[in-house]
Amino acid sequence: MSSETLIVTSGGRLTKRHPSLVLVVVLTCQLMVVLDGTIVNIALPQIRHALHFSTANLSWVLNAYTLSFGGLLLLGARAGDILGRRTTFVWGITLFTVASMLGGLSQNSGELLTARAAQGVGGALASPAALALLMSMFSDGRERTRAIGLYTAVSVGGSAVGLLAGGVLVQLVSWRWVLFVNVPIGIVVVVLARMVIPETARHKGVFDLAGALTSTVGMSSLVYGFVRAASDGWGDTDTIVAFVIGVVLLTAFVLTERRASSPITPLRLFADRNRVSSYLARLFVVAGMFGMFFFLSQFLQNVLHYSPIRTGLAFLPITILLFASSQAASKGLIERVGAKLLMIIGLVLSTAGLAWLTQLSADSGYGMLFGPLALFGIGNGLAFVPLTTAALSGIEPEDAGAASGLVNVMQQVGGSLGLAILVTIFGAADRHAASHPPAGLNPTAAANHAFVAGADRAFDVATLFVFATLLLVIFAIRSLPTHAQPPSEEEQLIEDLETTGALSATASG
Repeated sequence: MSSETLIVTSGGRLTKRHPSLVLVVVLTCQLMVVLDGTIVNIALPQIRHALHFSTANLSWVLNAYTLSFGGLLLLGARAGDILGRRTTFVWGITLFTVASMLGGLSQNSGELLTARAAQGVGGALASPAALALLMSMFSDGRERTRAIGLYTAVSVGGSAVGLLAGGVLVQLVSWRWVLFVNVPIGIVVVVLARMVIPETARHKGVFDLAGALTSTVGMSSLVYGFVRAASDGWGDTDTIVAFVIGVVLLTAFVLTERRASSPITPLRLFADRNRVSSYLARLFVVAGMFGMFFFLSQFLQNVLHYSPIRTGLAFLPITILLFASSQAASKGLIERVGAKLLMIIGLVLSTAGLAWLTQLSADSGYGMLFGPLALFGIGNGLAFVPLTTAALSGIEPEDAGAASGLVNVMQQVGGSLGLAILVTIFGAADRHAASHPPAGLNPTAAANHAFVAGADRAFDVATLFVFATLLLVIFAIRSLPTHAQPPSEEEQLIEDLETTGALSATASG
């Protein structure tokens, strides 16, 4: 890449930019997002103890972030078009950084969850702007290919670094540093962004605030209902009210999008059978993934007494195998095997991996976990690329941004809603097992027995999620086109970013 070039800013003036520094800013933003998912997951047992979370409420440490991020992602992309991408990017990173600092200083669960939700809002503003800046500032084929390659590499390396860094920080310092670590990084990103990234042109338009709020708050209310049911039962007044509010707001969202002049989610995107099926398939499979990471991270540390560092290392196989199988799918398997058959093979492997985890016991060692992690990593890597092909095939140019954004929204919402359901299943089984412990167990062994009993039931339902995805692909998705020739630059971009999306789901889970 050249050291500097001239570009035209939104004001029509020529200015110098430094491609390498711009790339550093964008890649560092991606690193922050990826790190945040894996680091926080490793810290869950310590956060639960320090801030007195129940297992059910602990899921909000993940859901508060994913719901605000996923629910506002399309609005964040729209903000970049209307307000300018550098402005949106800087404000997003600033909010993410301040929220990270406040989260690290949290003294109770409410403060931490508020900070996590604010992180999600910041991420929803910064992430689409960062990727758009990358695409607009590296338009040359060779430069763009290199930039996207580095973007994907940071996503892969960031997932692994996050697992290890989370373990090191928790074990040697404190769980609070999994949030504090974002502060110096965020400050550097903001300073560099203001120095080297020019503002982009602003476009006239309106924000679909009603659509963003009704969808985000409505889905949050549904998730709250499931989590509340896990601790207080289905007949609890707050549980019932939460479900009613969720249904009303999501209905209002659909009605709003039908009338909005610039809808955040154009409903015409749901007119294609393959596209709708791929959205639902992604929602279900990510729901199973989130539950697997949530319960296994606690099993490794609380039952097997792994250190945080060892726990981070335990999850590395799924990250590595997911990346390898995603690359294999995009570089040739999809043409040789066919998109639909490749999805089916991948989902069979993922279903088998989760079904294997239903046999988990308090005496299980890591050898029993490695097989399921490997199967799930390979299976998801094979399935994610053709799933994105189905989601983006046949999209009109004016809907490309909304369609690709909706893929990520389904990923975040599916994880949040799925985890809430699995936590509800876990809570019922855990309470039953705790009230009927096997004879002769000491209190610690009895608690471990109850946790594993609840986790096994959650894995049962997670397996059903992925099996439902398999049936959906078999019976609802029609045959998909594959590349008869080497993929174009745009097609290659989709494939590379899909690897990033798969890894982001792994990280968030």
